[in-house]
Amino acid sequence: MTRQHSVPTLAVGLGCQRGCPASLLLELIEQALQDHGLAIEAITALASIDLKHSEPGLLALAEHLGLPLVFFSAAELSGFDAQLSHRSAIAFAHTGCYGVAESSALALLQRLGGRHGELLITRHKNQLATFALAGDVPNRR
Repeated sequence: MTRQHSVPTLAVGLGCQRGCPASLLLELIEQALQDHGLAIEAITALASIDLKHSEPGLLALAEHLGLPLVFFSAAELSGFDAQLSHRSAIAFAHTGCYGVAESSALALLQRLGGRHGELLITRHKNQLATFALAGDVPNRR
């Protein structure tokens, strides 16, 4: 019997500079999802690095979207270095990990139980933020 996985888990990872407004984060997410034919309603949860646990834009975005927002330590995110599409020395200098958005998306996917996950959308950025999407889509062709 083939197990159907009709609703994939889609985990968003976000990095941002201090003071980045929720509107700019939302614009980045919507544009990246639109470019890949995905709807924002398909997102399961949001994640970032624990250094951003009180960042107003991230908190407001999660509230606006009605999604959980999970934070990970730099040590937890470092475990995903080998899967990153881009390793940023600048990000490492500021956070202790080489990529906040992609690592956060992968860490969240793993926490949500994703076993066959991968980055579906690699790092996208605007002037103040980065976005990545990881998904558990084993039946994807």
